[in-house]
Amino acid sequence: MFDKQQRKLKRSARLISVLSKYGFKDMLARMNGGSKQDLDSGSADEIVSKGTVYERIRLVLEELGPTFVKLGQTFSNREDLLPPEMIQELQKLQDKVETVDMNVEDILENEFNISVKDHFQKVQHKPLATASIAQVYKATLLDGSEVILKIKKGDVQTVIEDDLLLIKDLEKIVSSYSEIGEKLNLKQAISTFEKSLLEEVSLINEKNNILQFSRNFKNNKETYVPKIYEEFSNNNVLCMEFIDGIKVTDKVELLANDIDPVKISEVGLRLFVSQILDFGFFHADPHAGNILVKRDGKVVFIDFGAVGKIQPNDKEILEDLIVSFVAKNPHKIVRYLKKMAISYEIPDERRFENDVEDILNFVHSSSLQEINVQVIINKMKDILKDNRLYMPDYFYLLFKGISLIEGVGRNINPDLDIVKSLHPYTKKIFKKKISPKNILKIGMDKMMNFTDNVDEIPKELRSVLQKLDENKFTISSEIKNIDKTNQIIKSSAVNLILAMILGANMIATAIVFVSETPPRIGEMSLIAILGFMFSVILVIILLLRVTRK
Repeated sequence: MFDKQQRKLKRSARLISVLSKYGFKDMLARMNGGSKQDLDSGSADEIVSKGTVYERIRLVLEELGPTFVKLGQTFSNREDLLPPEMIQELQKLQDKVETVDMNVEDILENEFNISVKDHFQKVQHKPLATASIAQVYKATLLDGSEVILKIKKGDVQTVIEDDLLLIKDLEKIVSSYSEIGEKLNLKQAISTFEKSLLEEVSLINEKNNILQFSRNFKNNKETYVPKIYEEFSNNNVLCMEFIDGIKVTDKVELLANDIDPVKISEVGLRLFVSQILDFGFFHADPHAGNILVKRDGKVVFIDFGAVGKIQPNDKEILEDLIVSFVAKNPHKIVRYLKKMAISYEIPDERRFENDVEDILNFVHSSSLQEINVQVIINKMKDILKDNRLYMPDYFYLLFKGISLIEGVGRNINPDLDIVKSLHPYTKKIFKKKISPKNILKIGMDKMMNFTDNVDEIPKELRSVLQKLDENKFTISSEIKNIDKTNQIIKSSAVNLILAMILGANMIATAIVFVSETPPRIGEMSLIAILGFMFSVILVIILLLRVTRK
């Protein structure tokens, strides 16, 4: 505990020094209870006062190190939270990564209690790649299998945990220092960043992500997922199959191996869309360095530290959103965006819908060469910001992922059409929506909701009767057009009865459908067919009654 406090004090001193250096003494004075005296005497660094406040914020983040750089990079696609000038500066952030010396054999022996020579033919000492969290080394197992060892840097976990504590303190200061900080809900955004970063720093989490991708695409012949060697993997070391692949944007090398770059661009995009719509589990950083192509033409995604996850309910809304986009229906797009949003404050619904329609017109009227997905995404972000729609975190990861994968695809195939690639999925989604199984599921859900509501009626009724008994029940109302009101009540009662009959019929039809009840037409029960047709007729009657009223 004492050591943790010492580390935090040391990092706090560093934070104060850097903030002072870049001219943020007002903020520091607020931290110090309003006194600048100690700050003026405590910093020997030359004060950097040139540049805008946003430029100096970027310089602060870069000097404070990887955690703060990642924080800035995370917020660099949040146009809904930050002003354009700051977004522009945050997009310039670059990791200043230094290679650290590691004795790979000692690390392996200590982590897994093994003798390296009993399991490995060779372990290279020079890293293949260095990142802020880990370094990657190549090795060869005794059976000749080539693997890579991703080894976490020794102090990275401690540094990140300490930095996160400082970032939380900074959030409190900014929120109290400025009304904007509180209005932007920075606390929630920082909490999301913390969760994402701790997942990324956990190599066990990355291992589990790879295994999940492997299960998802086990029957797919267009992609390959590297094998994991679990006996040499834990939270500090990840051992996986080495992929001797071609960088996806290396057209010369692809062609030299008789691989069609155009086909690869289409396969890569199709795989990414499948990750989103089929599984709701997608690679969150599909840039060119994270996509390889094997000599047999299979596409390989690597580096699974950051992934996006979509809950089943949200995935259904996303499917509806995509179908509405392809069908050019701005009204439904607006409706599904609102259903998906965490919160929203739309000042003008008509203008919101018109803005969405402008994007649809732009997409469907422009030639393929004129369509820039990043421009469309930026327009969409502007609309979300103007209408104060705060979307789930995966939504912004989707924006980032689609922009990256489309950029990679356009690099090797300028005629890549991302909208066209969605058409097969819209057909698939539409078939799923109208399938008897899905209709039955919807009917069952509606029936369960209805049953739950009916169960609540006696409780509410008891409450009313109790108030009547205690002479505490009062009614204050004014009913106009009482005859019309009675007619509406009667009509609603009929609709409710029809809906109950519909639900019961759908359940009965489903039971008959899975049984072998004769007579049958081919593999289908005649009674089930008649029951389904009766359900369709009832749905049409209900729709006509509702729309007519």
